[in-house]
Amino acid sequence: MAKIELKLPKMGESVAEATITSWLKEVGDVIEADEPVLEIATDKVDSEVPSDVDGILVEKLFNADDVVQVGQTIAIIETEGGEVETPADDLSEKSATSETDEHVAKAEDIVSQAKEAVTSTITSSGDRFYSPLVKNIAKEEGVTQTELDSISGTGKDGRVTKHDILKYLDSRGQQATSEPTAVKTESAKLQSVEKASAEAPVVASGEDEIIEMSRMGKLIAHHMVESTQTSAHVQSFIEADVTAIWNWRKKVKDAFYKREGENLTFTPIFMEAVAKALRDFPLMNISVQGDTIIKKKNINLGMAAALPDGNLIVPVIKNADQLNLVGMTKKVNDLANRARQNQLKPDDIQGGTYTVTNVGTFGSIMGTPIINQPQVGILALGAIRKVPAVIETPEGDFIGIRYRMFLSHSYDHRVVNGALGGQFVKAVKDYLEAWDSNREI
Repeated sequence: MAKIELKLPKMGESVAEATITSWLKEVGDVIEADEPVLEIATDKVDSEVPSDVDGILVEKLFNADDVVQVGQTIAIIETEGGEVETPADDLSEKSATSETDEHVAKAEDIVSQAKEAVTSTITSSGDRFYSPLVKNIAKEEGVTQTELDSISGTGKDGRVTKHDILKYLDSRGQQATSEPTAVKTESAKLQSVEKASAEAPVVASGEDEIIEMSRMGKLIAHHMVESTQTSAHVQSFIEADVTAIWNWRKKVKDAFYKREGENLTFTPIFMEAVAKALRDFPLMNISVQGDTIIKKKNINLGMAAALPDGNLIVPVIKNADQLNLVGMTKKVNDLANRARQNQLKPDDIQGGTYTVTNVGTFGSIMGTPIINQPQVGILALGAIRKVPAVIETPEGDFIGIRYRMFLSHSYDHRVVNGALGGQFVKAVKDYLEAWDSNREI
């Protein structure tokens, strides 16, 4: 029999770790190649880790809610064959440093035993399970059993995660800098009572349905509150006449589908206009860090997409200004399809510099979207409506039926003034209204 190490795979250049959300297989279960073994989560994306081989799961090295580094072994799978398989790249290195490894292994054993000894003061109960990682953090930071039991867990079944205890330590540290040690415990108790009092008016009757927020729902809620507390939100609105675009798309969409096998929606057309406007106004393509402004070299457009469960995710079109309309269409469709199927990779949602959200999909004519931190602007596209409008001609003005839509631009007034915010959305409007009806694609 051979024992294969199942490692946490690389999920993108910017992703170094992931949290295990649940095990799909238990020790002793038979596993087929490419069958998911466990579920993991990064900042926003949930993913599955499949097995590379057929075999039996013989050991799980981490528990749910544990944080695992990329490349770490998370499970052992037993297959037909010889000894434990080791990547070829590691063989020469291991043989060359075998003596050193033995000493390191012994040292690690001693450290491991020491950690087990120091964390023995923190215990799990039937309804309060603490992972080894949480126990170690508690010991290193001097968190008592009573304090740990008082932390509200956001993990599965209310478990305390790494982020929960770090958040608690952060708030405790802030209290320590402003309060004497003697009153710290009483202050914490008072805050707990005040929090309970604030939540008291929300009462569920016997007929009400109580729904637990999903992990992603909690992340989104935190992200939105954090954004409103960070940025000074202000909005500018403008209406664009997209009649030329409407008629052009209607004329070419069937031929485009036959040639490219892709649906030509309005989204890539709008994304192209936004990318051009960002190139014209690079100070909208920035982020703020403390008292400094970071001017982004690349134009990476975030595309807000609704998920089947009602949550929202923002996949990113990298270097959007360098794509032609065919490339933009393929990228938009690919990201949208994979978002609906929960198949986005962590890198697909990283590095955005500006975000576009299409509120018109749900019939809204305009909106006031919240900025996607650490960006400084977000554009909401309203529904395209057929409306009567004044048309100016050399022969005079007259009333005609036109296709029009509102563009709602939210921006961070700490660094973007009204002139820049208004000029940027006006540039998007101008690009849309100057559409070439004879454009070939």
